[in-house]
Amino acid sequence: MEGPGAMTDLLYFEAEGDLRAAVRSLLAGRADPADLTGRVEDTGSRDPALWKALAADMGTAGLLVPEKLGGQGASHREAAVVLEELGRAVTPVPYLTSCVVATETLLAVQAGDLLGELAAGRKVAVLAVPLSAGPGHEPAATGTVTGVADADRADVLLVVRPDGLYAVDAADATITPQTPLDLTRPLATVTADDGGTRLADSGAAREAVRRGLLAGAGLLASEQLGLAEWCLEETVRHTRERHQFNRPVGSFQALKHRMAQLWLEVVNARAAARNAADALATGSTEAPLAVAVAQVYCSRVAVHAAEECVQLHGGIGMTWEHPAHLYLKRAKSSQIALGSVAHHKRTVADLADLPAPA
Repeated sequence: MEGPGAMTDLLYFEAEGDLRAAVRSLLAGRADPADLTGRVEDTGSRDPALWKALAADMGTAGLLVPEKLGGQGASHREAAVVLEELGRAVTPVPYLTSCVVATETLLAVQAGDLLGELAAGRKVAVLAVPLSAGPGHEPAATGTVTGVADADRADVLLVVRPDGLYAVDAADATITPQTPLDLTRPLATVTADDGGTRLADSGAAREAVRRGLLAGAGLLASEQLGLAEWCLEETVRHTRERHQFNRPVGSFQALKHRMAQLWLEVVNARAAARNAADALATGSTEAPLAVAVAQVYCSRVAVHAAEECVQLHGGIGMTWEHPAHLYLKRAKSSQIALGSVAHHKRTVADLADLPAPA
């Protein structure tokens, strides 16, 4: 376990670069942002073939699972790289919910058999808590939970009841789809009052959920980073090609300043996201603080980048056909996912001993 004085490595390792190249190549052929609006309309954001290629064939589903349990034995740093690329394409797959949040929850209770199924990409598991639930969330003592992300894609639901954590087959639960802001991350109301396999008692369940949500919030920052990077790059490309008064609109000083400011924010977001991923990977005692800082900063940068992308594309940025609106919707929904900004600011204040003004 990393001590408080240990050095954090924010750079990408060679293996992480290779993983990025492989995931980006896969998504370029199967999840091009230019085709995203059509795919969302036609399939409701489901793409089983893409999920199989990413999770099972490429093995990314098992990055956080030890080799002895059938996983890759990697770390949060590698999972963060995958999420950066998924964020760049706003890819409609349940990677964050299943391969991070649910997997971390199951690791905490040592559910080996189910972890092996998840690591192999044969099953998708979802923790039945609201998407807005952040680290420290206390599940309600009721069998019905609203706003559960990716529940309609799950094979197994991890349900918290007063006496512990249960694994419930999705077929044995009632899953009612809701209308989400972000069409690429569906929400549902889940009712699972009874049945299932008990995985842990109430005390262990509480700690497992905390661990799952902490990892989810930390790596969500990497997804937000990838989204912001794409928005910046796409905006720069568009303003180079779009001409007014016989010159590229990107050459106008006012737009240059806006994109330069956004570039600085993205660079800082990368540092915050990498710090959170590294802290989780090394088991640092500073991980809760690193995660909270990353969420406070990266969620704001992702929204700002998506807003600038829409605005600086002009009229086309306001159309359904251009994917900019899907990036903005993902950024806005992610801003309240796994803990609101206010929640994470309170965490930073508590952990850094910064009392709020009277």
